[in-house]
Amino acid sequence: MIRTVLLGGRAGLHMRAASRIAIAAALQTVPVTVRTMDRPAVPADSVLSLLSLGALCGTELILEAWGPGAEVALDNLARLLAADLDVAGA
Repeated sequence: MIRTVLLGGRAGLHMRAASRIAIAAALQTVPVTVRTMDRPAVPADSVLSLLSLGALCGTELILEAWGPGAEVALDNLARLLAADLDVAGA
């Protein structure tokens, strides 16, 4: 299953946001990868790998997961990636 999402964080995918995404990815029942159009897929549960994408606000991210629970995993991570995690309450 593949899902695309635009990165919503105004500051891009920085250390704090990548940490929140990686923790959420590690809690999913299936492995999830994230890539951009010009970078190879990286594991979503790795902070350093997420940072290596160099994703800025508005970057299209492509998430992939396969197997039972993939749709829920992609829903959860897409919602986080689309949000501005630097805003209080996000």
